[in-house]
Amino acid sequence: MDPYVLLDVAGLACVCLGVVFTFIASIGMVRYRDILSRQHVATKPQIFSLIMYFLGIALLVREPSVTWTMLLVIAFQIITAPISAHMLSRAAYRTGRVDPSSLADDALGEDLVKAEEQVEAEGVEDDPKP
Repeated sequence: MDPYVLLDVAGLACVCLGVVFTFIASIGMVRYRDILSRQHVATKPQIFSLIMYFLGIALLVREPSVTWTMLLVIAFQIITAPISAHMLSRAAYRTGRVDPSSLADDALGEDLVKAEEQVEAEGVEDDPKP
């Protein structure tokens, strides 16, 4: 069997697996109502499906420049997606869009209470007046 046929089949399988995970994530986006659950569904499966898409494209195209570009995009997505999801979830919590009673561990709420107590006790402000 020709090795190029095997690479084509493997590339197609990776792209199809990416499509399946994207579809599963879209079902989760429609099904979940909580912003934190939606954030989780938008981040975790989408990174895996993006890896599968780009791996499949790299296997199908078989150009070194395309492969390195795909690897760089995958690396940057793996680095930045959890950070952006964390920041969006934190912003949702701080703006009151998250019900703290639905959380198993409310570490941010405890930190905010401590920060408010510190401001009241010491008069410390985030933005000092000139």
